[in-house]
Amino acid sequence: MIVDFRKNPAPCPPVILCVSPVSSAESFCFLGTTITKELKWERNIRSLTKKAQQRMYFLRQLKKFLLPVKMLVNLYTAIIESVLTSSITVWFAAATARDKARLQRVIHSAEKVIGCSLPSLQELYISRSRRRATKIAADPSHHGNELFRSLPSGKRLRSIRTRTSHHKNSFFPTAVSLLNSAPLTPR
Repeated sequence: MIVDFRKNPAPCPPVILCVSPVSSAESFCFLGTTITKELKWERNIRSLTKKAQQRMYFLRQLKKFLLPVKMLVNLYTAIIESVLTSSITVWFAAATARDKARLQRVIHSAEKVIGCSLPSLQELYISRSRRRATKIAADPSHHGNELFRSLPSGKRLRSIRTRTSHHKNSFFPTAVSLLNSAPLTPR
């Protein structure tokens, strides 16, 4: 798969592997996440929505057996929320509002079945991104650690300069802004 955002991309020479030419792909699935050559996430989100809606059947069936709300919430977290948030730190910032609304509808359906409020997709993204960014910032051996540099005051991180919306909507710039917007914790 070739990802190239130039207006006039140069033709790439054919890739040959074991004397066979390798064909270019429009998209591929890597660890359950569908990546397209335009780095659009509609196909991935459609797949996540379908999986989550299929699992809603089990939640509805267990509700009929009058399971306690706590058990239904645990089931939702384990089998539906885990699907909805699969690789969320990768695709959420660049997903369209329409795609995010599609996933949020699944959460609203689960809220109606369970009978209590659940964390929104935005809240799930923020908590997971902050958690991952905090781990990366604390691990000096991580290749992205150098992107989490503190300003001289030590209270905020240096923001990452971006020129394109593709870079702006990627994990590291959004994670730095999320960490900077987090309330300061007393030491």
